[in-house]
Amino acid sequence: MSQTPAPEFHTALSSLARPERTLASDNSAGAHPAVVQAFVDCNTGHALAYGADPWTQEALGRFKTIFGDQTESLLVWGGTGANVMALTSLLQAGECVVCSDQAHIAVSETGAPERAMGAKLLLLPSPDGKIRPEQVTALRSMVGNQHSAQPGVLSITQCTEMGAVYSAQEVKALCIEAKKLGMRVHMDGARFANAVAAAGGTLADARAMTVDAGVDVLSFGGTKAGLAFGEAVVYFNPVYAKRAIYVRKQVNQLPSKMRFVAAQFNALLQDDLWIGLGLHSNAMAQRLYEATRHLPGVSYPLAPTSNGLFPILPQAAIAPLAQWCMFWNWEPAIHQVRWLTGWDTTAQDVDRFAAGVAALLQE
Repeated sequence: MSQTPAPEFHTALSSLARPERTLASDNSAGAHPAVVQAFVDCNTGHALAYGADPWTQEALGRFKTIFGDQTESLLVWGGTGANVMALTSLLQAGECVVCSDQAHIAVSETGAPERAMGAKLLLLPSPDGKIRPEQVTALRSMVGNQHSAQPGVLSITQCTEMGAVYSAQEVKALCIEAKKLGMRVHMDGARFANAVAAAGGTLADARAMTVDAGVDVLSFGGTKAGLAFGEAVVYFNPVYAKRAIYVRKQVNQLPSKMRFVAAQFNALLQDDLWIGLGLHSNAMAQRLYEATRHLPGVSYPLAPTSNGLFPILPQAAIAPLAQWCMFWNWEPAIHQVRWLTGWDTTAQDVDRFAAGVAALLQE
């Protein structure tokens, strides 16, 4: 039987031990063992569909424990669907969604929000992915102009697509300015666990940057945090939750066998496992930053605050390094790459990768 030949790497890397896990994305990681076990354990007998099962009721109760009794949460299949559902349930006729020009809903969801909502995305410039309060204030000139889409929803991402984290004070300042204009506020929390970990790693931190700050709806990321699949849309304002169950079905986000999503969340939320995994992946990113930031040829426009690093490398080093251990060439024009750690990234992975970067750049 013929064997597939081992891949050939750059000479500086060929003799080094490769990391077992890539730095491509936390989406590349598998599901946490506790989540897998919960999935298996719920696969017994029959349970009523569409959320009328004990696992779903337990999961919804856990979200109330985190965010308060006024919270209404709905489980969905995936992140794009969670965002589409949340935004659609907030939007009124003639309105637009205001977001960063780096936002996932703007650049990585194939126009799904616009198609489903039938509404415009208004993009604000934001090099680090953060929107500033004065940018929201400047939208006042649009209000009341019948020839302009009305600013209806502000959507912010936590953590941002550049790995930055809004503080609770920053979120609150944005919510204040948005609500002066009559806007609602959505938070895309695909990496919410990492943001909470960066803020201090407590449930109080989770509340401070969402419900206490004035956010109306949160897309609570599960897949990047350790689930196999599944997200939650968490409504802090029950007014907007009233239509949400219908919107969820309309945008194809109602799982029939919902217990399999709910059981995963029950494991992830048990004993704040989700925060612990966020703390770990953030720590691995920080470890990689410390191991590489002084290397010749490596520059960091921003120090990492979560699990994402965005260094600028010599152009000639990017392709061979990515072939050796996969990551994405983020902004090719300026030779900026993205290294992203996950809940399962190990210190050995980080140390091996850092050694590879050093060997390649110092050759």
